[in-house]
Amino acid sequence: QVQLVESGGGLVQPGGSLRLSCAASGSIHSINAMAWHRQAPGNRRELVAVILYEGRTNYADSVKGRFTISRDNAKNTVYLQMNSLKPEDTAVYYCNVVAQTAPDLRVGGYWGQGTQVTVSS
Repeated sequence: QVQLVESGGGLVQPGGSLRLSCAASGSIHSINAMAWHRQAPGNRRELVAVILYEGRTNYADSVKGRFTISRDNAKNTVYLQMNSLKPEDTAVYYCNVVAQTAPDLRVGGYWGQGTQVTVSS
């Protein structure tokens, strides 16, 4: 199985920055996609950003130009740099990966426990 541990959430003022990290561990053969999702109270979980193994990225329109997703394949870690944060970015942020496990080579989706990001003055 694959375990995901997230870190970096917290309270920040509007206009501030935070960097989220998510480290994957376990019986990993390879990781294809790594992504961040978020869910605000009363809202559906939404995709924030995704990065493929070769580095291709895609972002939600609401975060383009402010957030940057990156990954370190050697460390099986994905990052989300969040700049110019707004109150509407307040949510629980979840890490999500699509990984192939060893030795069975099964492909599955895995989720982290979530980390709270609060943007408020």
